[in-house]
Parts: sequence; structure tokens; C-alpha cells
Amino acid sequence: MDALVRPVVDPGFSAAALAFLLGGASLGTVSGLVPGLHANNFALLLAGFAPSIPADPLLVGIAMLGAGVVHSFLDIVPALALGVPDAATAVAALPGHRLVVAGRGREALRLSAVGSGLAVAIAVPLSVPITWVMVRGYPTVRAHLPLLLAGVVAFLVLTESSKRAAVGGLVAFLASATLGLATLDVDPAAPLDAGGVLAPLFAGLFGAPVLVDAIGGDGVPPQADARITMGPRDLGVSAGAGSLSGAVVGYVPGVSAAIAAVAAMPAIPPSEGDRGFIVATSGANTANTIFALFALVALGTPRTGVTVAIDRAEVPFALPILLVSAATAAACGFALLLAVGDAYLRIVGNANYTRLSVGVLVLLVGLSFAFAGAFGVGVFVLAGALGLVPPRLAARRVHLMGVLIGPLILG
Repeated sequence: MDALVRPVVDPGFSAAALAFLLGGASLGTVSGLVPGLHANNFALLLAGFAPSIPADPLLVGIAMLGAGVVHSFLDIVPALALGVPDAATAVAALPGHRLVVAGRGREALRLSAVGSGLAVAIAVPLSVPITWVMVRGYPTVRAHLPLLLAGVVAFLVLTESSKRAAVGGLVAFLASATLGLATLDVDPAAPLDAGGVLAPLFAGLFGAPVLVDAIGGDGVPPQADARITMGPRDLGVSAGAGSLSGAVVGYVPGVSAAIAAVAAMPAIPPSEGDRGFIVATSGANTANTIFALFALVALGTPRTGVTVAIDRAEVPFALPILLVSAATAAACGFALLLAVGDAYLRIVGNANYTRLSVGVLVLLVGLSFAFAGAFGVGVFVLAGALGLVPPRLAARRVHLMGVLIGPLILG
């Protein structure tokens, strides 16, 4: 126990921890603002270099955690600014894009910041009792994981808006599950050993289709004031629902923050659908970072790329220090989101949108090659084509998480 509390009162360690945390926050800023890049990639790179870094492994873990938390705040920025459809097709767009088209993008950024910030405040105290329950219930969850995940798939399909959308969702799930079975076990030669085929898979399934559909669109229109029009009670309920759903993401493999947000939808006030969805999704995304850390410490099972990297780097489980680091990184992420979000929307709004979308697609191809070589580029193209399917069948793209859930169901 003394080893865990020593660094807190050691000024030298505290200064080093802050330096590593700021370094991790810088990496999380880059990954959050560059579409297709994820904090997982930087964390896994750090894990690879960890043995040669002349520092306490705990400091490296602090940097990894800082990158993951800051990324969870900032990844909303390119998601809102890129892939904005033409106003005529905004009805079928993502909730955040609909707000941007309506001139409420600045509000959406602040909704996301508040959702993520509240998620940290909610997740830290809830992590202890939820972890206590999960430690005792995890053997049962593990023994029935295929059945549990099949239930998740059924829930996503049955909660679609129409029979056509439900069929489209099932088709998207089966197709993405097949893609996952065919690619996830491949270990391609690549310039960077950080993430393998996951990077091109997710960039193709969830990034490229949005950009392709937006080519020729009007881009980001002028944005109105940043005032949050959502009531405090609705805001708190949505953030709480997202945070609780994020607990599922943290402890159950294959379940993403997007699925958690769908699970939280019944608790979101119907009058605040788009705004509530942003708050809940951001809350689930950030809470996942906290719950995944507790899952790693309590169960020894890494659930995210960041916790996989922490596990590989043999970071000591000094939970109080890691939690303080996560809270500090959350404060940095909140401030950075407010500082850069508006400018990001404005710069993208003044750019040639078609050229910008094509340029980002080229960047995603380059990232796919960097992380998985020529095989990764092929996976990216195939996944991108598959990612175009759900909206054309009136279904949600969340069904494409079958790329992970399908192989897990089949063991």
C-alpha cells in the first residue's frame, strides 16, 4: 500500500506524472482531432516502446490513460465537422449532423463536453459498487457471453424504426460479422505495429461512408450562438443514462459506446432526441474509459485499446493515482473541446467541402496502410463499401459492430 501512496507525496514523481499526463493529453488531442486516428493506436505504440523508456511504468500508464480520456472528449469535433450532408438529406443523417445543419453545432459541442464531464463525475463513485457486483457476477456473464451478446443484437434489431430497417440491420450485422471473422485473426505486415486490422476496419465501417455520402454536400453552414437549450434535468438524465450504459461497455466485450447510447435511448426525453443522444453517447464514451480501468484492475481483463496497452506495458495498478490522472485529463479535455471546437467548425465551414472529404478519405487510406499494410487498405475499401449499406436500408450503422460481436458469439 505504501508503494501506491508514495508518489502522491513525492514532489519529483508528481512533476513527472504531470509532464507525462500532458504528453498523453497532447497525443489524445491529435488522435481526437484527426479523423480515423484513435488514442488506442498511440497507446499501443507507447506500449511497444515502454521497455526502452527510462521512466517508471506507472508514468507511461498515466500518459496512455490521459490520451484515452482526452480523445473521448475531442473525437466529437471531427465527427460533427466532417461528413455533414446536404440540408435536403439531413433527416437521414446522424443526430450531431442534423444539429450542425440547423446551425446548432456549437451547442452540440458543449452538450458533448457537459455529457463527458458529467460522466466522469458519475462514473468514478459508481465504479466501486458496480465493480463489486461485476466481480461476483462476471463468471456467470463470461459463461453466457454468447447468449448475452445475441440478446444485444436482438435488442438493436427489434428497436429499429420499421420492419425494413430491422431487416437492414440484421443484414448489416451478418455481413460485418462475416468481415470480422475473415480479417480479425490476420496479422499483416505493416510499417507500424499498433492496432492491426482494427484501424482500417473501423475507419472503413464508420468513417469512410459518412464522408462518401457527404461529397457534394454544402458542408458546415454558419453556426448560431453556443447557448445550451436543453434543460438541466434532461441534461442530467441523459448524461446519467449514458454513464450507466458505459458501465456495460466497460465490462462486456464487443459492446461499443454507440450500442450503449442506443440502450440509453429509452431514458432520454423524447423532446430532446438529438441533443440527448449526443449527451448520452459522449457520456458513455468517456465513462467507458473509467469503467474499463476498473475492469482491468478488478478482473484482469482489458476491454479497450488503452487498457490493453496498459496491460502490455505492465503498468502498476496504482488506482488512486490513475483515477486522479483520469480526472485531470478530463478537465484538460473539457477545456480543449471548448477552445478548439468552434474554430474547427469555422475552418471546415470555409473549406472546399468536396476536396476536404476526399482529402480525409486519402488520409484514412494512408492510416490503414500504416497500421495494416496493403492488406489494411483492402480491408478499408471493403469495410467502406459495407458501411454504405445500413443507411440505404434505413438502418442504424451501429449494427456494423457485428464485426466484433459476431466473432465473439462464435467463440
